[in-house]
Amino acid sequence: MSIAIVTDSTAYLPEQLAVEKGIHIISLSVLFDDVPYREIKEISSVEFYQRMKTEKELPTTSQPAIGDYVKLLQRLLAQGITDVIAVHLSSGISGTYQGAIAAGMMVEGINVHAFDSEISCTPQGFFALRASEMKNNHSVEEIMIELAAMKEETTAYFLVDDLRNLQKGGRLSSAQVIIGSMLQVKPILKFKDTKIIPFEKVRTKKKAMNEIEMLIEEFIGDAEEVTACIIHANDEQTARVWLTKLEAEHPEIKWILTEFGPVIGTHLGEKALGFGVTKRRLNF
Repeated sequence: MSIAIVTDSTAYLPEQLAVEKGIHIISLSVLFDDVPYREIKEISSVEFYQRMKTEKELPTTSQPAIGDYVKLLQRLLAQGITDVIAVHLSSGISGTYQGAIAAGMMVEGINVHAFDSEISCTPQGFFALRASEMKNNHSVEEIMIELAAMKEETTAYFLVDDLRNLQKGGRLSSAQVIIGSMLQVKPILKFKDTKIIPFEKVRTKKKAMNEIEMLIEEFIGDAEEVTACIIHANDEQTARVWLTKLEAEHPEIKWILTEFGPVIGTHLGEKALGFGVTKRRLNF
């Protein structure tokens, strides 16, 4: 048995880290005027956020083409891979997980074990990293059991700076956007039952960041093996200041700084922030 790990581009793992850990990436796309661009590969985060400032309409997003997934599996099969653990963003916001299952049924000789992370962004990447750590010394069954256990010990909160993208995506009414903007309301979001839901509304960004810190600390409790991430949408300065503060307060935690790429950035908007954590110590 030879195992490969696949995740999708919305895990936003640093490219070098994915290469070092042998994690294969399948890309989702953003569409401007119905023209698709595979995120990171065909449009960088910098290019995306610059273009977003001039676009009148919010771009749309799409899951990987089934043909692209089939080609990836065929390449892995040619390399002697017999089993693929495919870690994907929540099935409640994308069909990528179901696409992995469908692609696996189309390629003989390789077994695809799809895993619904029920989350996205770097916390999704945590599952892929853990699977990569285990692939050489554990069976597929053992890895899948570990990933399922990790779900109970992994969470994330997202802070949206601009309410308009949520409104355009149908998550807030126009009235809520107007009132929220006037009151400087900053919605804190999280995943629940595979969906993104408003968790709490806080009056200012600073208070929202403090609230997220308290929520994360409560979640961590007395856990000793913790890995956490700060994620930003074209706002590295704010993210680094936050990260520096948290590193000083929690030097025992393994930290990583990443960004929201085009697909998730489409829905959360520029200046969004995320804080994800798993009660697992990951090696990277």
